[in-house]
Amino acid sequence: MLTSLKLMIRPSHVSYCFVIVLCHLCLAFTLSASEVSNKSLQVHGFVAQGVIDASGSNYINDDENLSFELTEVGINASYQLNDTFRIAGQAVYLNGGNRYHEGPRVDYLLLEWDAFHNDVWQASFYFGRVKNNHWLHSSTRDIPFARPSIIIPQVVYFDGFRDIAVGGDGAAVKLRYSDDAIGEIDFNFSRGESSISDDQADVVIGKLALGTIDHDLDAQASIYWRPPYSQWRFGISALDSSFTYDRVEIDNFFDGDFIFQFYTANAIYEGEFWQFSAEIFQERFVTSGFYFPGFHRDEIGQGYYVQASYQLQKDFSLMTRYERFYANKDDRNGAKLSQSTGGLVPSYFGFHHDTMIGLSYDFSSDSRVSAEYHWMEGGARLSPIVQPNPIANDSKNWQVWAIQFMYWF
Repeated sequence: MLTSLKLMIRPSHVSYCFVIVLCHLCLAFTLSASEVSNKSLQVHGFVAQGVIDASGSNYINDDENLSFELTEVGINASYQLNDTFRIAGQAVYLNGGNRYHEGPRVDYLLLEWDAFHNDVWQASFYFGRVKNNHWLHSSTRDIPFARPSIIIPQVVYFDGFRDIAVGGDGAAVKLRYSDDAIGEIDFNFSRGESSISDDQADVVIGKLALGTIDHDLDAQASIYWRPPYSQWRFGISALDSSFTYDRVEIDNFFDGDFIFQFYTANAIYEGEFWQFSAEIFQERFVTSGFYFPGFHRDEIGQGYYVQASYQLQKDFSLMTRYERFYANKDDRNGAKLSQSTGGLVPSYFGFHHDTMIGLSYDFSSDSRVSAEYHWMEGGARLSPIVQPNPIANDSKNWQVWAIQFMYWF
């Protein structure tokens, strides 16, 4: 049905219509919130608009001008069918410039089954378009006021993979154990795949690739532990995914296969005034074919970030973050990358570094303004990953600043 509508209406019209509909829904639900007494139905939404500027790169746009492409509108709802089953979903409209494709999407739409619970154990199963809860901030990255910053750490939460990483079509299971002796242990496992539209493919592999890319497999697992009565939480996760590229008759590239494996270890501390979080990871990216028949590349990348925030006052907080990523652990300065491409791809596309400082102020319990400044180095986290664009990104060092206003209910 959505496909048919897209054929009848131009994408820009779809986008604007979707924003208008979501804004009206948000307003309608806000005005009628006092009339909703059915506790089985929970409805929430958000509207976020900002201004952003990225100098020295095409991170936001190709002309590097000040941009208002920092729009997020969303509505989510859940309905408790009975004591055992619940339905939940979220639809959003996003406009982030070159970070991800503009337009509407369904982040998740699932059936939750509370299969078993007692004083210490709980087991839940999820079916449909399930949400990714494996990485430290993956469950909140789609909510502007819930994530730690406007632009979250790109070394882990790369914007180009946003729609693939938020969730996928399949199933998931969550097991929880809690007692005063061991603390809280959460185990998560999910398996599924994500549909990749032509617009998404342009962000990931570039517009010169005229064929189609399919997400064949996505299997993830994670485990988290919070010691008894502790403000610390520790976790590890693993991801194994594969993609297939099918060329068309006239194409700039060939049939190819991609394997992406991602392993993380993380920690978070949530105190009265301080919050600290960090993730360290290793990734494996394998390319077979695509550039030409017989091509094969198998690289191990590594990276990490650490971030801290401090609440100066009840409604005012400061944040800073330091992140580092190397696309090939054996080529940290990107010299081999540049050599292998005959100098067409500069060495700075072999890494991505970011130092950030930001602040946020809550006007009320449902509105906030956030601002942040990034000092970036390198282009390894600029879209498209598969086809680096050194012409649009001819600066090793570049900066980004953003201000975003948020409202939620």
